[in-house]
Amino acid sequence: MATLLGLTLPDFEQRYWRARREFDEAALTPEEYWNDLARRALSASEIEHLQGIDSASWSHPNLPMPDWASQVRAKDIRIGLLSNMPSPVRDYIVGCPWLPSFDHLTFSCDVRRTKPAPEIYRHSLDGLGVSASDALLLDDRAENIRAAEAMGIHGILFTTPDDLVHELVRRFALPPPPVATVKRGDAKNEQRS
Repeated sequence: MATLLGLTLPDFEQRYWRARREFDEAALTPEEYWNDLARRALSASEIEHLQGIDSASWSHPNLPMPDWASQVRAKDIRIGLLSNMPSPVRDYIVGCPWLPSFDHLTFSCDVRRTKPAPEIYRHSLDGLGVSASDALLLDDRAENIRAAEAMGIHGILFTTPDDLVHELVRRFALPPPPVATVKRGDAKNEQRS
């Protein structure tokens, strides 16, 4: 995306995040967001191309997490997806074949609030029909976990599936996700434990 816009990577990254919260909250249209980022008027095809790359860039799951979410749901535990993302990315992600069958989806572009705002957590809790004390949030940002915990939601700061296994076993009666390991020198030989 930086190359398409003729920007250095550091400049692109700074511009990319500058108004991302507003884009995630649907306060900016894709046209407004990308034109602001480019600091010029882009054509509809340029915006569509950038948006396609952006959406695809967010569509790579941290394996084996989708399988684990499906296993948790198969044990009659309600699961939800709570994410900060603009509507074009949402539309792309919900069409991904790896996405588990969630009981409820909460996207910032629909709620018009981003994590760590309490409203987005309430939307997810209400949609799942669970109390805060019966909910667990996995998130890769400490500020989002702190905000959830302030509402009484259990939280785990997600770093790796291995660390998640440790926290789930230590704190909760949930099945741990399978952890993929690769034997040194043989990337084709994948074992699951």
